[in-house]
Amino acid sequence: MGSSKTVLVTGASGFIGANVARELLAVGANVRVLLRKTSNKSNLKGLEVEEFIGDLTDRKSLLSACIGCDEVYHVAAEYSFWSPNPKQIYESNVGGTDNILSAALEAKVSKVVYTSTVGTIGLSNQPGSGNESTPILSDQFGNAYKDSKFKAEKVAFDYVKKGLPLVVVNPSAPIGAWDLKPTPTGKIIVDFVNGKMPAYLNTGLNFVHVRDVAKGHLLAAEKGRIGERYILGNQNGNLSLQQFLGLLAERTGRVAPRYKIPYMAAYGVAWLSSKISDSITKRQPLVAIEAVKMAKYFMYFDTQKAIRELGLPQTPIEVAIDEATSWFAERGYFNKEVRVNQNGNSIQTSA
Repeated sequence: MGSSKTVLVTGASGFIGANVARELLAVGANVRVLLRKTSNKSNLKGLEVEEFIGDLTDRKSLLSACIGCDEVYHVAAEYSFWSPNPKQIYESNVGGTDNILSAALEAKVSKVVYTSTVGTIGLSNQPGSGNESTPILSDQFGNAYKDSKFKAEKVAFDYVKKGLPLVVVNPSAPIGAWDLKPTPTGKIIVDFVNGKMPAYLNTGLNFVHVRDVAKGHLLAAEKGRIGERYILGNQNGNLSLQQFLGLLAERTGRVAPRYKIPYMAAYGVAWLSSKISDSITKRQPLVAIEAVKMAKYFMYFDTQKAIRELGLPQTPIEVAIDEATSWFAERGYFNKEVRVNQNGNSIQTSA
């Protein structure tokens, strides 16, 4: 990518978006970022980016941000397994995608990369591996987030038919730096290190370094075929939750949980927790039932297409864990009695 290119990144204040912005800056791109007035800009501190204040529901602000851009990376999404108003998730993820892609088409952008999710790809209740062509079954639309992203991906492919040069990427479960919230995957790491994970569910994910996911976005813009989708994951990243916690234990010196929670027990707790949130507190449930429903399946994926066609990097998961734990430790996500040694590869409980 030449230094003359101007690109727009939506969702740049978030986990994946902040990493995408950094990769674009590293290759000399002129980076614009779309931010709401209320956006937390911590992840962008010190970056030489041009800020455009706007909203995915405001078409005029989106067109203003897109005009003059060579590429658009639509990373922004409402990522939540529970909401007091699920309609907002659809307005952001489906309506917002329609709005930004309409603006990109009108602005005659040369390439668009739309960030979807592996949640739009079919899963197995056995440890199998889905790929870009695995159909998703009707009983796997367990929550508004997943359903909205499936519908948003359909919107994206509709724009390809309208002539928009668009490529879809489907990140798996990224881990690494700039996981501000943190995401559900990052929360596994934080809770584990803080001793708040006494047991585990029999489930699995495809873990991947977030930097590989970010680089995958740039590679999709450069090499991706229009109208195709690419799973951005790690071919060696298909790990059961027990295996991942074992790796965390090895890297941090903490003890991995040994007790496996029966699925129905977890479902019961989540059902009660979600009902309390829906009817009483109107706040995030302690355990979201939609997250437990997803945990019924092994979210394992075959990433060969992205490796073969894009040259997707495959950083070892151990490296991703080390960088994630160091980033969380430096920013105070861990309990005070937890400390990290100088190389950031070991976490121990202080005496």
